[in-house]
Amino acid sequence: MMNHKHLLALVCASVILAGCSSSPSKRYTIDDDIAPDSPISVEHIEDAHPQYEPYSRGGNSDYTLRGQRYTIIKDAKGHTEEGQASWYGKKFHGHLTSNGEVYDMYSMSAAHKTLPLPSYVEVTNKDNGRKAIVRVNDRGPFHPGRIIDLSYAAATKLDVIRTGTANVSIKVITVDKPTDARKQKALPKYAIQVASSQHEDRVRTLAQDLGQKLSVGSYINSDNRQHRVLLGPFDDYMLTQKTLEQVKSLGFPSAFIKSL
Repeated sequence: MMNHKHLLALVCASVILAGCSSSPSKRYTIDDDIAPDSPISVEHIEDAHPQYEPYSRGGNSDYTLRGQRYTIIKDAKGHTEEGQASWYGKKFHGHLTSNGEVYDMYSMSAAHKTLPLPSYVEVTNKDNGRKAIVRVNDRGPFHPGRIIDLSYAAATKLDVIRTGTANVSIKVITVDKPTDARKQKALPKYAIQVASSQHEDRVRTLAQDLGQKLSVGSYINSDNRQHRVLLGPFDDYMLTQKTLEQVKSLGFPSAFIKSL
């Protein structure tokens, strides 16, 4: 159970965790993970409520850890998996998760190595038949055979605290993007800046060319005689990343994503 290694704790160079120490005991107030002093009642634990959420900017890039390459699943709809679940608790409580949120061991959350963040997952404890829905917002567990790390609350509901680990199956729950115009307007917006130049005619030609090749919107942003090629806008961060990879493969390695 306690071999879980939080991705952000190991990658101390992360800009999200500026000031991270190479010594775990300096980052965390305790060295070994434990349950909270006062156990909680399982009757009061509610499942996470699946809803449409754009994927976060943090924690959704492919990464390498201990020589192992992890590729983030771009389309997790229908994804299922079987293996062992573990849990993490007090040691990580109050610290940042891989997508920049704050880990709350009393929330119905979890960590997974490659699911896009956030994702909603139904977890079934195959040892006792209990089920729970969690929101995945972290990376891990990095231990052979383990597929998901549950928060203390989720592990309590599934009765994994007592055993430390459990045989589980997981199933991603996908919620479609809202069709309501007002809700769509409230979603975060992203664009890809491809290149900039003082030559407006060249920039305009490039924008039209890329828009047609990639079947995405394209436009020009100009100020102080500088003209920028932008693709978008997007409200799905994973789609934005996928398009960015295509742009770079077309010969624009300095292209980047920006929030609108």
